[in-house]
Amino acid sequence: MKKTLLIGIPVLMVVGVVIFLKAKGFSKKQSQGPATVKVTRGTIVEKALAVGKIEPEHEVSVKSKVSGIVEHLYADVGDRVRKGQPLIDIKPEPTPLEFAESKRNLELAEVELEVAGKDLDRARELKEKGLMAQEAYDKVEQRYKEALLRKRLAQERLALLESGKIKIADRNIETVIRAPIDGYVLERLVNVGDPVVPLTSYQAGTELMKLADMENLIFRGTVDEIDVGKLREGMPVQIKIGALSDVNIEGKLLKISPKSRKVENATVFDVEIAVFHRPGVTLRSGYSANADIILKKKQDVLMIPERVVEFRNDSTFVRVPGPVEGESVEKAIETGLSDGINIEVVSGLAEGEEVLEKPEKEIE
Repeated sequence: MKKTLLIGIPVLMVVGVVIFLKAKGFSKKQSQGPATVKVTRGTIVEKALAVGKIEPEHEVSVKSKVSGIVEHLYADVGDRVRKGQPLIDIKPEPTPLEFAESKRNLELAEVELEVAGKDLDRARELKEKGLMAQEAYDKVEQRYKEALLRKRLAQERLALLESGKIKIADRNIETVIRAPIDGYVLERLVNVGDPVVPLTSYQAGTELMKLADMENLIFRGTVDEIDVGKLREGMPVQIKIGALSDVNIEGKLLKISPKSRKVENATVFDVEIAVFHRPGVTLRSGYSANADIILKKKQDVLMIPERVVEFRNDSTFVRVPGPVEGESVEKAIETGLSDGINIEVVSGLAEGEEVLEKPEKEIE
């Protein structure tokens, strides 16, 4: 019996507290009256969201035109380089077969030149005696000149394989890879000692570095198919960088893809947005970002929270306090632009007028 009483007393106390608090809350609501919001003036912006990242407008892959081994690195990730500045030194590393082939090609070219030289001497003697026509002599002379060029080509190829440097027609040809543009080194894809495959017409070649001019950045991202029909090139954009939460970057819509693609079962369209430079803000390639594309913008307009508006049968209504305290009256209004939170009031309400909040739904 005592045990039952000990359990029952706390239960009765809890029930009493709950009833008291509910009664207190009810009386407080009664004393405060229904919640209202006022019609105010402000700016409403309709936006379309694009999700993507910041990238350089142009990114250059640096490759070699000669095969070999990486002997020296002159630049690393993050370094700013100028056009023509040395990046990587490639030491030629021909295979035994390549080296032997180059030696034999030079020897063959020397033999061919020797034969062509003798033919030219005989042709010259015959021409001086009037026994050879000028046309025939010209052909023999042409063969000699071609043989001379082939020998020089074989010599230059062998010299390039042996030393990695050669001078042709006052132009230095070397195996030092130089920067093709002004910019920053974004990636270094090789280390000292790594083998290098050359870029040719039949093979892509080894990618050595990636360079980009970080002064010209763009936002590349996607927009949902629901919004793409509202977009026009040239629209202003506000870009929010994930890593720089307190910074807003201005931009301009440059390109809208004419073709959609599927991303996680959603249909999206690719967009490109020019990123305007902002002094004092350092942007890095690959920053995640969201871009708000400004579709429409209205300033200094009457507006109310969209949550207090009721849409019914192509008409719009709000409830306002009635002439008798505690009563409300439904009022038809005309609305305009909405940003999903606030909505423009075109007519039907005046600035400062009060509108009733929708009653809260209590969970039983």
